Amino acid sequence: MEKIKVALIGVGNCASALVQGVEHYKDARANGDIIGLSHPDFAGYHVADIEFVAAFDVTDTKVGLDLAEAIFAVPNNVMRFAKVDRTNVTVMKGPLRDGVDDNLRALVGISDAKDADVVRVLRESGAEIVINLLPGSSQEATEFYAGASLEAGCAFINGTPISIASDEKWSKRFEEKGLPLVGDDIQDQLGSTVLHRDILQLLVARGVKVDKSYQLDVGGGAESLDSHYRGRMRKRGVKSSAVAQDLPYDAPLVAGSSDYVPFLDNGRESYFYVHGRQFGGAPVVIDIRMEVTDGPNAGPILLDAIRGTKLALKREIGGALESISAYGFKKPPIPTTMHKAERMVEEFLLSKRRR
Repeated sequence: MEKIKVALIGVGNCASALVQGVEHYKDARANGDIIGLSHPDFAGYHVADIEFVAAFDVTDTKVGLDLAEAIFAVPNNVMRFAKVDRTNVTVMKGPLRDGVDDNLRALVGISDAKDADVVRVLRESGAEIVINLLPGSSQEATEFYAGASLEAGCAFINGTPISIASDEKWSKRFEEKGLPLVGDDIQDQLGSTVLHRDILQLLVARGVKVDKSYQLDVGGGAESLDSHYRGRMRKRGVKSSAVAQDLPYDAPLVAGSSDYVPFLDNGRESYFYVHGRQFGGAPVVIDIRMEVTDGPNAGPILLDAIRGTKLALKREIGGALESISAYGFKKPPIPTTMHKAERMVEEFLLSKRRR
């Protein structure tokens, strides 16, 4: 198969897990004993078809390094599960914009290298798809890279809560250029949001009336720091709205990052509470704690999103991809239940749905 050429914006823990994942699963087979990978093949492409051709960051410990080294440079603290050979992709200095605030500066130093010409680098690298993995509150920087992707002729996958795929104006701009757009805000393979949504779907399907529920997350790492301080209310709004998609009625719901705990490193702990009423009005209470490693949680979703986006490029589909976005992201252009999103993706892959 032809390679899927990908550029990374932000070489943090999620990027590290993604790059490691391509190496780790490059020989995966559908009939093999595969841990953690739902789809060795997706949209007609294998994990091994993904190739990283460009990367941008602002951190002084990463800029100028080969991507294989940068993904393990501090402050990255994601687990190492694959040995990544030299990629011959040098991490370039991207424009800072609002990518790092005062809180994040406590973790990272800013490179004094000259800003790269992002559009030129994307064009010369042959990048087809740009993945935005900047801190979740980086609105100006996210919009800059979305615009640069348009100018360079690249599809764009937005992993942040900033409204790009879910914004009609951005979607129209990508549609006019014939370029796919996917997002917004990655929904982890087994993160707090997807588990919360599954619990609520189960209760609704079994006839339980959900009266109220909350989901609170604490974690370490740069993204947790940004989510707690700078992006707390935005993240809370996105996560709460995502969870609410799976209730067919209104109920008090709260979901969001509640604290930053440095010693958790790339770990995340989530706490869930659900109060409802079952047969005869009898009360039911669910109280759960979950612990996960954050970075790898985004890997499978990004692998599927990359390959789904490549299929859209091949089909010359521009604008927001409703199916892939609803399947893998918390704030898609068309909010829907998880089960419906999976059907939408199946229809898209089988050519029964244009987007």
